Amino acid sequence: MITRTGSARYEGLGKEGVGHVSTQSGVLDEQRYGFGTRFGDERGTNPEELIAAAHAACFTMALSFALAKEGLEAGTLATTAKVALDKDGEGFSITRSDLVLEASVEGITEERFRAIAAEAKAGCPVSKLLNAEITLDIRLKD
Repeated sequence: MITRTGSARYEGLGKEGVGHVSTQSGVLDEQRYGFGTRFGDERGTNPEELIAAAHAACFTMALSFALAKEGLEAGTLATTAKVALDKDGEGFSITRSDLVLEASVEGITEERFRAIAAEAKAGCPVSKLLNAEITLDIRLKD
């Protein structure tokens, strides 16, 4: 089993509070987050963009490995994930993650590529974690 960690600290309460998030690797180290970064345009991060980045990275890596397993050796994959945070009663829920993939892969039919991408979407660990609708829009380049 592989275990990774992240941590968060929040000082103050509610809208006036300020949080800091860090990751085990140190890539994020006391990165600022709070009400203004989550619901406004203040500089900093928020849980939804971190989930979006994790989902895009997980799916893209899963697809890369699946294509390599097919014997393919060259290509470029670029994924953007858009995570939606919607009002849910008194709180909020992440209701969807929309993946947009731009890809250029030689030596595979579009039909086979789309099938492998759909399997990668369903099989990536972050997709499995999310209790949300997940869509995939594929844009193939020649």
